[in-house]
Amino acid sequence: MLNAGVLGAGHLGKIHLRLLNESTKYNLVGFYDANEENGKKVEAEFGYKFFNTIDALIDAVDMVDIVTPTLSHYDCARQAIAKGKHIFIEKPITNTVEEAETLRTLVAEYGVKGQVGHVERFNPAFIAIKDQLENPMFIETHRLAEFNPRGTDVPVVLDLMIHDIDVILSVVNSKVKHVSASGVSVISDTPDIANARIEFVNGCVANLTASRISLKNMRKTRFFQKDAYISVDFLEKKCEVVKMKDAPTQPGDFDMILQNAEGVKKQIYFDNPQISSNNAILDELETFADAINNNTKPIVTLHDGTEALRVATMIIDQF
Repeated sequence: MLNAGVLGAGHLGKIHLRLLNESTKYNLVGFYDANEENGKKVEAEFGYKFFNTIDALIDAVDMVDIVTPTLSHYDCARQAIAKGKHIFIEKPITNTVEEAETLRTLVAEYGVKGQVGHVERFNPAFIAIKDQLENPMFIETHRLAEFNPRGTDVPVVLDLMIHDIDVILSVVNSKVKHVSASGVSVISDTPDIANARIEFVNGCVANLTASRISLKNMRKTRFFQKDAYISVDFLEKKCEVVKMKDAPTQPGDFDMILQNAEGVKKQIYFDNPQISSNNAILDELETFADAINNNTKPIVTLHDGTEALRVATMIIDQF
């Protein structure tokens, strides 16, 4: 088992602490939180060992799980890497692309592994359909959330939209050609609602909408590709796959047939895959343990996290 320590014991940090404590692939050594009062409170309530300094925690573990505010990601990760520790770092990877690039260089230099917490890659609905995504040419995402003061220190692009940016970059095998976007600050000092259009060199277009001032929660993505429409509901963990194939010569009574202006007939059918329930956060942490133990590539690399941040920054720069 890998000895693991957590930096940051806020809302998400406590979830990571619980899951690492339950995991059969990690031995939770303890945690550090910059707020000593909160740290001792968490220690008293849950029994996890509270370390008084970052250095003391890093020295005691093999893997450091960084769940601190984004502004401190870089400093925490740099300290851990310099001591030869593997790092799991919550999204967004860092505050700037330059910081992310430096971490990528340091990880290679010190021979340690890093993974970024883009948890939607581990959503069971996305896992169920990702192998059916073949060269999508139009993608539409809506990620809407009710207002929550937590996370408003950064634009909604880094708070919410970056989840969809990462998913899109993971399925579109092409470089970004152009980005256009608009955002509006309603409650916060940074944009609370944003829309972005990402154009790729291969012709694919992605239209993304994110809001943290909605009346209801929604996390839906639709992929359109040749002869297929694929919908993923990341919130409800559901998916729908609608495909087309050449219509049979003699259609059945219940076959759904479409005919275009040229007279070509296509049959519509549903190919909805089985969805296996999981705990996405636990899965991302445990697959990172597998990558460390087996010396394999993490599912969400620091490169992936850097590219998601790069596109997010391009969007923000449009505001």
